[in-house]
Amino acid sequence: MKIDGTHYRSLWWNHDNNVLEIIDQRWLPHEFRVIPVVTMQDYADAIYEMRVRGAPLIGATAAYGMALAMAEDASDANMDAAWTFLEKTRPTAINLRWALDRCRVALRPLAEGDRAVAALALAHEIADEDVEINRRIGENGLAIIREIAAKKPAGEPVRLLTHCNAGWLATVDWGTATSPMYQAHDAGIALHVWVDETRPRNQGALTSWELGKHGVPHTYITDNAGGHLMQHGMVDMVITGTDRTTRQGDVCNKIGTYLKALAAHDNNVPFYVALPSPTIDWTVTDGVAEIPIEERNAREVTHVQGVLDGGGIGMVQVTPEGTPGGNPAFDVTPNRLVTGLITERGVCEASADGLAGLFPEFARAAE
Repeated sequence: MKIDGTHYRSLWWNHDNNVLEIIDQRWLPHEFRVIPVVTMQDYADAIYEMRVRGAPLIGATAAYGMALAMAEDASDANMDAAWTFLEKTRPTAINLRWALDRCRVALRPLAEGDRAVAALALAHEIADEDVEINRRIGENGLAIIREIAAKKPAGEPVRLLTHCNAGWLATVDWGTATSPMYQAHDAGIALHVWVDETRPRNQGALTSWELGKHGVPHTYITDNAGGHLMQHGMVDMVITGTDRTTRQGDVCNKIGTYLKALAAHDNNVPFYVALPSPTIDWTVTDGVAEIPIEERNAREVTHVQGVLDGGGIGMVQVTPEGTPGGNPAFDVTPNRLVTGLITERGVCEASADGLAGLFPEFARAAE
């Protein structure tokens, strides 16, 4: 996607310096910063501190982390140590473990002297694959938006609502939930996007920043406004991303997604989830019971980052002194509340049969 006319991915390999560079998302939407990721500790910090965030982007970052580990020490012991070190940074997003497993399976049979080059090539491959997956998700989601647009009165935009940031900043490029939006906008379909603030880290501001840079009309709203808008017929479709999806179609996403699905269900608003196949956890059946929910630092709830009145970016406390904060980072939306899953292979119902129909090879392997 583009920032002021210049194309960026959310991460890229600097071949001159032989180092990964990332957009440090902690400072967005107020300041655009690019930083190098140099050490294994840098990789772990980048993932845990949400310098990079979003399941697909976390997976790609971890793959580059494994490449660094192999460049430093290509032994089996160091490979396993790097896997463990990176895997514990974010327990909910399945792409992290998926990427680490893919790297370890591919590298283990190789001679130690071949692993560093192969690991870096594989990291590039994972990043490029993510871009193509998200582009194809956008094409399949665009078909749904076209159908809605065809039924609208002339000149009236398709009104979409999204939660959190499932944009290109959460992936290597295009985004998941935003990919259909960008492709619809580029195709000349009139859109208006309601963007949830997504407390506690206000990641909806990243979505607003993205959409604004791309010229997509949008409005930033409080998390609790969505139900009201649906009641008054102001939302044609909800579309979110996902950090982990069970084999039966339960969806784990940023905290607050479940409430949006309930409101959509009550108001007969279609609720779609943009689903890259690496986010499917074929080992899990019951999302509510089996998916571990990351509990993050309470400071993310008790404090908010923004532009200060005197200038500069800083944190302000919004709670009384001494008030504890609870911070479960994700919730699970049962498949019964999901209208459909938009994947790179097509759109399916949120069910075991629906996912198995699109990805039979993975379903069979998990049996």
